Amino acid sequence: MSKPRVAILISGRGSNMGALLEAAERPAYPATIALVLSNKAEAAGLQRAAAAGIPTAVVSSKGRTRPEFEAEVNAALAQHRIEIVALAGFMRVLTEEFVGHWQGRMLNIHPSLLPSFPGLDTHARALEAGVRLHGCTVHLVTPGVDEGPIVAQAAVPVLEGDTEASLGDRVLAQEHRLYPAALAWLAAGKIRLERGRAVVAANLAAGALANPLPEVAPLRRDVG
Repeated sequence: MSKPRVAILISGRGSNMGALLEAAERPAYPATIALVLSNKAEAAGLQRAAAAGIPTAVVSSKGRTRPEFEAEVNAALAQHRIEIVALAGFMRVLTEEFVGHWQGRMLNIHPSLLPSFPGLDTHARALEAGVRLHGCTVHLVTPGVDEGPIVAQAAVPVLEGDTEASLGDRVLAQEHRLYPAALAWLAAGKIRLERGRAVVAANLAAGALANPLPEVAPLRRDVG
């Protein structure tokens, strides 16, 4: 059985994109990265993807409406026969129509333990709030920004003397472990929606909740 074809959407350097590309190079990984698309032609991640032999596309959002922009994005995704979308630093708020089209098939990673600190500047806000744990969240995308069903989370301690940069580096290291695992689960059919919540297969649930995250075991894609 062929692996689900994944598009990664980026707007910048593609840090998490790199982690997904590296994971997908393993023969046992249950997804194929078939496209990296950006709304910015200067996004550094495009060069990295091209160097790895991944097809790339640019759909500029300048000078067009959101529906026009998203129609062109969807056309590119259709051209490459994409089945799953992974947002990785894609700095565009998507319309309800676009999100609805990809419902249950689009993931995002956010640098906080949602529902705490949605939006931007999460590390600075965590430090200002004085929290003892911070981290990252992979969630299914819904029309509300950073409001979708939570798939997996990884936590890091907030240390005495932390700066926004040092805390961000610690969270980013966990993002690079968490996102490939969550994408593998979705591609392998190990995630389902129940009453608005994402439910991970029982044999993987500990990895969706615990930190450090266990290494991703080879997954067989569910049939049917």
